Amino acid sequence: MIQVTPKLKTEYGDFQTPLELAEKICHKLLELGVSPDMIVEPTCGIGNFIQAAAYSFPSASKIIGLEINQDYIQEIVNNHQLLNDERIQVQQGNFFEFDWSSLRDEFSGKILVLGNFPWVTNSQQGVISGNNLPQKTNFQNHKGLDAVTGKSNFDISEWMLIHSIQCLQKHEAYLAMLCKTSVARKILNYLYSQSLNLAYCATYKIDAKKYFNATVDACLLFCKFDSTSQNYFCNVFDSLNSDTYYRIGYRNNTQIRDVMSFDRLQDLHNPKMGLKWRSGIKHDCSSVMELCKVNDTFINGLGEVVDIEETYLFPLVKGSDIANNRTKSVKRYVLVTQSYIGEKTEEIRDLAPRTWKYLETHSKYLDNRKSKIYQNSFRFSIFGVGSYTFAPWKIAICGLYKKLDFRLVGKMDDKVIVFDDTVYFLSFDDERIASQTFALLTSAPAIEFYSSLIFWDEKRPIKSSILNSLNLSALAKRLSIKLQYFVK
Repeated sequence: MIQVTPKLKTEYGDFQTPLELAEKICHKLLELGVSPDMIVEPTCGIGNFIQAAAYSFPSASKIIGLEINQDYIQEIVNNHQLLNDERIQVQQGNFFEFDWSSLRDEFSGKILVLGNFPWVTNSQQGVISGNNLPQKTNFQNHKGLDAVTGKSNFDISEWMLIHSIQCLQKHEAYLAMLCKTSVARKILNYLYSQSLNLAYCATYKIDAKKYFNATVDACLLFCKFDSTSQNYFCNVFDSLNSDTYYRIGYRNNTQIRDVMSFDRLQDLHNPKMGLKWRSGIKHDCSSVMELCKVNDTFINGLGEVVDIEETYLFPLVKGSDIANNRTKSVKRYVLVTQSYIGEKTEEIRDLAPRTWKYLETHSKYLDNRKSKIYQNSFRFSIFGVGSYTFAPWKIAICGLYKKLDFRLVGKMDDKVIVFDDTVYFLSFDDERIASQTFALLTSAPAIEFYSSLIFWDEKRPIKSSILNSLNLSALAKRLSIKLQYFVK
């Protein structure tokens, strides 16, 4: 049994596919009518997919495997069942250097590209000084800051899948690859944005914990290609055995999670007439700016007892509190140093001198905040603040949790409650209007509408752009409710 070091496992995204899973996948491909003349596994590892494919597709005339790890090649050579199948050709090589186009051009039959590309990102490679990377290019054409920040980070499998798809264009071919669910959606987006050919696409959820001991949303991505079709949708199945699905597709150049549900409720979609959801306060210095109240004493994140005026202190509810419905009793407070973005902060010195002294005493933390948004701003500035922050009634939801739980929040101890920046919220001056809006947002049509747009496997699945796309007036009309509302 080959032992892989942690560094090599990370560098090569080395999650070997168990033979049991490889066989199940090949069985699914047979159910889908896949009948390849040639099978290619570009990163074949110890050969489990090759073994399963050789058994499942006896009519295939050629089965080609490429693997960078010489020890894995040797293990395949030692597998007499594979060695005796003359159709199988396995060689050592690097996916990023191999001439896949020439292999395709030499063959005129149906091609199946099968396997499991590395589950690793280019930034993870950088952390371990890994070299298993394609030549560095901005292959998604990100611009400006996007090209030098998180958006330029990508899964190595994304690049490899895109390269494979490019090689299969204008051919009758199939692709069946295990990958992260998020990567599968990016591939569909790439096909759509580049107007490439696609006859059919589906994903089948895989239990990554069971088969790979990995805590990640993973799937089998299946694509069928021909020379003319441009069917930009993806049917999403819960498992390899499931017959029911929802369909990812496109409306108004936007990727929609469930187009069938969305189409039933499309009258509710109008971002230009939607609500104005705000995000909570951003300060990037919780150890100083956030205080806990213990027996009428304020204590900061550094463990210090803090004696300041309560003029700029407001009850703080975090995203986890919203998600778990902990909004009635609040022990955490936050310093809100401005009432709007760009407001001068020096007046704190006169209105609350102990607070100003506290801020100055801890300036080494506040002045060294790394985010560029604090550059050229007034000292001790915060962001995500405006008149909406100080409205007495709010409807809030956490963007990080995988559930549509809205909360109606009022004042506490005659002070308005504020949120951290993981929370999105609407603000109201009138309790009756807030309650009416809350009833609309928690109605079945609203929940179904939002659910049709939200990809729950994302890090922050609930986004302001999605929340803002609901036309509240159209929803009220659908529910036969006379709507009178004013949102700050």
